[in-house]
Amino acid sequence: MSEACQVCCDQRPSVRSRAFLGFLISTLSAAVGRNGYYVASAWILVEAGYGSTSVATVLAIVSLAELVASPLVGVAADRFDRRRLVIAADLTRFVILLATACALPYKDTFLIICLSAVLFAFCDRVALTGSQSVIPVMVRGGDLMASNSNVFFVMQFGCLGAALLCGPLLSERSPALAFTVLAVFFLVSAISLSMIRLEPASGSFIRARSPALDIDAGLLRLFAVYALSYAGAVLVSVMGSAFILEEQRGTAADFGHLEATWSLGSLIGAVLAAKLTRIVCAHGLDFALLSSSALSLMALLVMPLPWSLIVFAALGVLYNLGRVSVEVTLQSRVCDSAIGRAKGVMHSFAVTLGLFIFSITAVVGDHVSPSTVFFGFGVALLISASFLSRSVTQQKDEP
Repeated sequence: MSEACQVCCDQRPSVRSRAFLGFLISTLSAAVGRNGYYVASAWILVEAGYGSTSVATVLAIVSLAELVASPLVGVAADRFDRRRLVIAADLTRFVILLATACALPYKDTFLIICLSAVLFAFCDRVALTGSQSVIPVMVRGGDLMASNSNVFFVMQFGCLGAALLCGPLLSERSPALAFTVLAVFFLVSAISLSMIRLEPASGSFIRARSPALDIDAGLLRLFAVYALSYAGAVLVSVMGSAFILEEQRGTAADFGHLEATWSLGSLIGAVLAAKLTRIVCAHGLDFALLSSSALSLMALLVMPLPWSLIVFAALGVLYNLGRVSVEVTLQSRVCDSAIGRAKGVMHSFAVTLGLFIFSITAVVGDHVSPSTVFFGFGVALLISASFLSRSVTQQKDEP
């Protein structure tokens, strides 16, 4: 029996349950801070007059940082204590947000956000890769699908909380206060995770052996599905603020409503994921979700503000359904000691596509309406989903 199995079998269910509860609290708090940071940054830039191009530029810089960090972080997650890596990342994000809050009143907003985003993105990738890589080890012997659904439900609940929190903070308070409040959530996350006691620590389960990562055609298709889903979510982040402020003539409160409906939809998606992924073929579900997301994005071209919020909620449902499906499939196909590297490669695929979208958005963002950009990506997404679906069908038909 491997070291990982021995450790997990030795842990009593009550100990594992308490550890998983602490992990969920940490996930919830970090999700509030993380989503709040990006929501606040996007709105502050647009409100300061920099436009959607500045948001695309900042997120492109973030993507470059993640592209560099993802493979490195993946290797680190397979070699070191994942729990300690996440704690260190949370504490660093806490310091970064406090520093951002202190610098905003005295320095150029765009410059400060850019510098902050680079550092934040690197730490964010450490935290996300480390925390998600530890899930299959922490719940070994339990229901992997239910555990992932719970984690993503809590994560999206935190995103919803961030959206509801950022609206009032950005409407009536200074941006510095918003970042200060959000920083506290990362401190709470680090404290919650540090209180987890597993002997040995979760991250050390995987130190003994780290086999080579075998990437086959099935994993490549899974990476493509994740990249397309990620790109759609990123596009909403880039163009959402401009869609509300410039095209729909909305306010910060309306932008908060957009983020809230997206998060609420994601919550519903996490609840539905456990059931749907058990009764529907993973490949069929992934491609159906991509196609539905494409049609939803295309519908924004003709939707007024009240109805468009429903579309964003639907996009949240579809995104989280797809994300849970991809995560569970990846965790089922890749061994625990290589999951960090697999996630690093998968995220690198997604970030590369995101950078391409950012480049286009940065060029046309101030010349084309956000709804037109959504429509164009929806068409591309529909074509891509059809191509991936046909490739799976052709492989099944081969003798």
